Amino acid sequence: MSDVSPAFEAAAAALRRASFRPDLAVREIPSPSGVAPHSIAFAGDVRPDSHGDSPYGTGRFLLLHDPDEPESWGGPWRIVAFAQAPLELDIGTDPLLADVAWSWLTDALASHHAAYHSAAGTATKTVSRGFGSLAEQGDGSQVELRASWTPDPPSVRHIEAWAELVCMLAGLPPGSENIAILRPGLRPPRST
Repeated sequence: MSDVSPAFEAAAAALRRASFRPDLAVREIPSPSGVAPHSIAFAGDVRPDSHGDSPYGTGRFLLLHDPDEPESWGGPWRIVAFAQAPLELDIGTDPLLADVAWSWLTDALASHHAAYHSAAGTATKTVSRGFGSLAEQGDGSQVELRASWTPDPPSVRHIEAWAELVCMLAGLPPGSENIAILRPGLRPPRST
């Protein structure tokens, strides 16, 4: 694509070279169209099963580039991130859960020295109950974080911070590679 700026090409190439802990399977996915002139997107799943599904947590990472510098971005770059994980019911009802989820994002950005500004987002916690054919699933809970920020400048550090957030929500803090995830309400994937 000849209309892609060299700055975007360099940022995308750096993100493609990022390495992640073995617990997190990250792959490039198609970017949504019409969001920005240039974008690259990645999906990450914590310990996916043979079908690529994860009962532990998942996320999406999107780097946007618009040379016209939208006013709300405060620059030519924007990162949009999503992370979601199921939780034990008692954790899902904790009134501080949303605050903790947001702090895990800002802590991950700080620990990776990923400079940014103009952060915005939501943290959502849900509690659900299955009925009918889903009644056997019982009560469940999950946390979801949707965030965006302007990287200053974009670097691999931002995708590394996002990867840390996805793993944290799934119950895998830094340094916990390959340890068991103990969640009584969750069923581990079946081996085939």
